[in-house]
Amino acid sequence: MRISLLLVLVIFISSCKEERPNVERQYLESNWSLLKEADYSLISDSAQIPSTVHKELLPFIKHPFRGNNEDRLQWITEEDWIYETVFTVDKATLAKEHITLNFEGIDTYSSIELNGHDILKTDNAFLNWSIDVKLFVEEENELYVTIKSPLEIEAQKATLNPYTLPEGNRIYTRKAQYQYGWDWGPELNTMGIWKPVYLEAYDNFKIDDVYIKQNFVQDSTANLTAQIKLSDKRTELLHYKIKVNDSLYWEQDYQPKAQEDEFEIHFEIPQVQLWWPHNIGEPYLYDIEVLVSKEGKLIDSQKLKTGIRTIELVNEPDEHGESFYFKVNDVPVYMKGANYIPQNSMQDLVTDDHYEKLLSDVKEANMNMLRVWGGGIYENDIFYEKCDEKGILVWQDFMFACAMYPGDARFRESVTNEITQQITRLRNHSSIALWCGNNETSEAWHNWGWQEGRSQAERDSIWEDYRAVFQIAMPKYVSELTKEPYWESSPEYGRGNPKYEFEGDAHDWRVWHDAYPFEHFEEHVPRFMSEFGFQSHPSYEAIRYINKNGTVNIQSEDYASHQKHARGNELIREYMERDFPVPTNDRDYVYVSQLLQAYGMSKGIQAHRRARPYNMGTLYWQLNDCWPAVSWSSIDYFSNWKALHYQVKRDFENVLISNVVENDTLKTYVVNDNMETEVGDFEILFKDFYGKVLYRKFEDSSTAFVDAGSSELVNSVDLNNVNIDFSEVYVVTKYGNKEVISFLEKPKDLKLSHAEISIDYRKEKDKFIINVESNVFAKDVFLYTKTKGHFSDNFFNLEPNSKKTISFETDSDEEPDFRYKTLNGLMKN
Repeated sequence: MRISLLLVLVIFISSCKEERPNVERQYLESNWSLLKEADYSLISDSAQIPSTVHKELLPFIKHPFRGNNEDRLQWITEEDWIYETVFTVDKATLAKEHITLNFEGIDTYSSIELNGHDILKTDNAFLNWSIDVKLFVEEENELYVTIKSPLEIEAQKATLNPYTLPEGNRIYTRKAQYQYGWDWGPELNTMGIWKPVYLEAYDNFKIDDVYIKQNFVQDSTANLTAQIKLSDKRTELLHYKIKVNDSLYWEQDYQPKAQEDEFEIHFEIPQVQLWWPHNIGEPYLYDIEVLVSKEGKLIDSQKLKTGIRTIELVNEPDEHGESFYFKVNDVPVYMKGANYIPQNSMQDLVTDDHYEKLLSDVKEANMNMLRVWGGGIYENDIFYEKCDEKGILVWQDFMFACAMYPGDARFRESVTNEITQQITRLRNHSSIALWCGNNETSEAWHNWGWQEGRSQAERDSIWEDYRAVFQIAMPKYVSELTKEPYWESSPEYGRGNPKYEFEGDAHDWRVWHDAYPFEHFEEHVPRFMSEFGFQSHPSYEAIRYINKNGTVNIQSEDYASHQKHARGNELIREYMERDFPVPTNDRDYVYVSQLLQAYGMSKGIQAHRRARPYNMGTLYWQLNDCWPAVSWSSIDYFSNWKALHYQVKRDFENVLISNVVENDTLKTYVVNDNMETEVGDFEILFKDFYGKVLYRKFEDSSTAFVDAGSSELVNSVDLNNVNIDFSEVYVVTKYGNKEVISFLEKPKDLKLSHAEISIDYRKEKDKFIINVESNVFAKDVFLYTKTKGHFSDNFFNLEPNSKKTISFETDSDEEPDFRYKTLNGLMKN
């Protein structure tokens, strides 16, 4: 038999049992082999599940993330592959009444054989597949998963469609769309068993699902319903209990009059502690357990964590157009955050530590919302668990992006299974704030020229297929299965429609794609900005990794293959020439590109926040990278914060001081996202670059009151009355205990002096405490070192003769060689 080569490697795979009576799970994680189907050649005899073919091939190929190796690896997706394993099952498990084999995710087209029996075919990477194998499983078992290349299958499906659909054949396969290549990511179309595989065995029945549905909160009491789904229909008397934080809250005997597999329990939690986004409260989670007994014997139980909160999307006509904002626990909450993409092109390389690190960085930067973009994946459970714990709301796209999709019966059936499974899996997570049908599909159909050259009948047919999924099926299942709101498509209107500024959510790409100046962000503020962005180069570490010779050379052929936007480098330079000095040195150019990105994006973020409550959210593109590249991210592939991430940490603080020049007037706003009024004394100073105060405004009556959840104009300075060369000054604005530095000229026009920076540091446990000083004003001080670690602050301004203390955390035993750059050092004054 084919599997005989593996018999010498058979290891007993122990049962990984949940703490659930009667239900046993045996995870099939190890002892897998991967073979190329064409010649049955062995690639690996030690594959671990989750697995992708690309990852298993890494020891034998040139890494796809280095140089232009990606181009030479497209053959991998053209081949078919086989995963094989042998596993044992003990007699006690075999004696169970029910045994199912479960695949939480297979990418994508596969045929599965167990002990010579064809048991399953799969065609959707986003589905959990479960098959009854009681009749097929034995003490020793041989399992084969043959995965077919999607390319030929997609081509066949395309020929059967009566018309060509945008955007390519990827639309026919339900898998991560970004794997086909994007303007920030490689074409790495993976295949594999990308999520866990396990046997589940039980007697009688088990609890399939528990959904804690929140009905209302009144007088500090939460009224809830536990919707319980059993594995099959029952008629016998059963005893149910509900425990909350290990205390018994409810119990009752129940015997259905007819066969039922679903049962509802209504219960209350008095003196409820609500779940809040972390920036305005505590994201409190309750431990809830449902227990089912029969004749005094516990049959099954299921535990989950969930928070008690209400969330509402307010989308109503008003004097401006149509609102778009979220209420949490009946409080309007301003959303601050970013768009999230998968953390790796090979998802099986993403660990729990990666999730913890990235989401901690999100919280540290004062974000309270992430948008899970529709061209990626429905994330692993741990992503949502961490968002629950950290108080980060999730705008969850369904996985459709920038394309029109087919409408045949099998596709619709698969999509229906996908959306109902994913809603059911994720609906207990307090972090879920919104279900969104797709990314830019409606906008593209109406504004990207996709209808040109088509007959009216063809256009009607394609749009009807769109309606069937996004206007009929999705809202139906969202409303039936969960209480969270649904939004058809993001954006509601694109930049080609003047309504984008006044209704719904917006993706404004006039900055970047249309090369509009950054000031466009200040002049055109939408109701909720769900996408906008600007590229920069990544860290020196990422560039050295990309270049096979390990240099920071952004002109190399290797590096060019990691800029996926056709005009990307051209646009970075065009914008840099407008606002910044343009270095001739690659290291300096990388540094300034990050300053440029932070500078432009900060203009947008602050303009959005100043416009509260007209605008109630700003989510920039994009948080992270799936490989090392030139991109719009604020955190690069190696977890290094770019200048943008440090800047958004400042811009997303609950209390923001924001200066803007309008009609020769310097206007100062204080934005307050807290739930109580802010009171503080106001002061504004103009200083030269040696620290001398040239203008000061402070009066006894300068105390400013800023209401909770508001943006207030607290001061105006007529610049025509200030007789100062603005290229020679910086502005210090103080409110209460907060202080910001701003400028009245573009960075390239500032007459910065040569700065002498002194750095001293000391070691404290796993971090270094660093003191930084300068003899003159130092703009955009960038500290760096080859030692891997994280600076608590960076790309900061430093006033003359004032000490700034930051920390550098590292796991390395080597002593860092701290170096710095400043914008001062690049000026030609």
